[in-house]
Amino acid sequence: MRFWRFWLNAVILSSQHNPPRFVELLMLSLAIIMLAISTLFPGKEAFLILGLSFVVGASLSILVREVMSPSPRTLITQITAVLLLVVSIYGFADLIQHL
Repeated sequence: MRFWRFWLNAVILSSQHNPPRFVELLMLSLAIIMLAISTLFPGKEAFLILGLSFVVGASLSILVREVMSPSPRTLITQITAVLLLVVSIYGFADLIQHL
């Protein structure tokens, strides 16, 4: 029980300390879950579309946040966000091609 209380307090503190980064982490976590579901159960394009949408939203949010208030690792963060954006757009293009 103590472990769960510590984990819950850490999540609450993280969400209060830096809300945009917490929302981005939540979106990317949900994207991983959705993409895993679409991989495990073929034919579930809705999960794939939702996961890719979460990735696009989170990567655009990261890019906007880095422009507004740069962090010490700005270049690495921006490269990762652009890479995620490119991969998700490629996923959308591949999905459209197969429909």
